Amino acid sequence: MSAPKGKRVYLTWTDEMDSALLAVLVEHHNNGDHAQNGWKPHVYNAAIKNVRDKCNVEITKDNITSRCKTFDKHYEIISKILSQSGFGWDWDNNKLSMDSDDVWNRYVEGNKAAICYKTKVVKNWDAICTIYSTDHANGQGARTGAEDAQDSPEQDGDASPDLPPKEAANW
Repeated sequence: MSAPKGKRVYLTWTDEMDSALLAVLVEHHNNGDHAQNGWKPHVYNAAIKNVRDKCNVEITKDNITSRCKTFDKHYEIISKILSQSGFGWDWDNNKLSMDSDDVWNRYVEGNKAAICYKTKVVKNWDAICTIYSTDHANGQGARTGAEDAQDSPEQDGDASPDLPPKEAANW
C-alpha cells in the first residue's frame, strides 16, 4: 500500500476482514497476548497473515491499530448504553434494541457521541466484548463479556429483590 508523498491511503474494512482480524485477536487475547499498551508484536504478524490469507488483502500494523481504535470506540459507547435501563442487544440484527424512542431520546440528550448508534449495525459484538471488556472493566465486581454471557437464567434467584426479573428488564 503505497501512496504519493503526503497522501494517506485509507483501507476500507469488510465484514470478512473484520472477522479474520477479530478471530486472531480473540485467540491471542485468550492466550494472554494483550499487553497493557496494546498487542504483543507477534499478534500483529499473525493478524496480518490471517487477513491476507483469508481476504487476499495487504494490511499493515497501522491498519490493525486503527481498526482496533474503532472497535474500542464501539465498545466504549455501546457498553455505556447497554448499562442503562431500557436498552439491550439485538443479536439477530447486530444492533442496539431499546424499549422506546423516548428512552433513546433521553439518553442521547446527554450523550451526543452515541447518536449514530441508534440504528448502527456492529457485527462481531461478542468478539469485541471479549477483547475490550477486560480493558475497561474496573472494580471488584467487574466482569468480562464472556463471563456475563455464561450466566444462565437459572441464576436469576440470586438477584437482588429490588431488581426486576431479566425478562421484564428486556435483557
